[in-house]
Amino acid sequence: MAQFFEIHPENPQLRLIHRAVEIIRQGGVIVYPTDSSYALACQIGDKAALDKIRRIRQLDDKHDFTLVCKDLAQVSNFTKIGNDAYRMIKALTPGPFTFILDATREVPRRLQHPKKKTVGIRIPNHPIAQMLVEELGEPLFTSSLLLPGVDEPLTDPYDIRKRLEHEIELVIDAGIIEYRETTIIEFSSNGPEIVRQGIGIAPMLD
Repeated sequence: MAQFFEIHPENPQLRLIHRAVEIIRQGGVIVYPTDSSYALACQIGDKAALDKIRRIRQLDDKHDFTLVCKDLAQVSNFTKIGNDAYRMIKALTPGPFTFILDATREVPRRLQHPKKKTVGIRIPNHPIAQMLVEELGEPLFTSSLLLPGVDEPLTDPYDIRKRLEHEIELVIDAGIIEYRETTIIEFSSNGPEIVRQGIGIAPMLD
């Protein structure tokens, strides 16, 4: 049975952040808020928790996953980030962007794209997401909360709890968050390219 924490979206209660991180460290899968939607998350090195997320979303092993990071210093530990990418990510974060970069050896292979050896990176502009990653001390493995048979991720934490309370360990309630797609920017040998235009605007790529 999932626990249910009501955490203030602008002034998160630190004691509840601490408890949420304890659940993650103990192998739990949680639902937490970002600046674009609710998302599923677990610790990056926890294979059992990752497999649980795959089962919940019915994903194959070719799905692209994302690491939510605290800052650029953390991003540079887990990706091969050049000067141009560094400057662009610094200019656009925190915000509703996902960046696809070559992964370093710090990223477990099961989290990398099987052919490209890339990984998605996010630095969301949401206090709860930021505090969770800060307290955890490492990136948070994240997958959008797009469930089988549903066109868009669930927006109401009570609906999420009703749907997933027997499959995950924690739902963080920060109010209703309407789903808005992030803008995906992929960095390759040809430079940065917008592969999906979402709500994030990158004026330097217009």
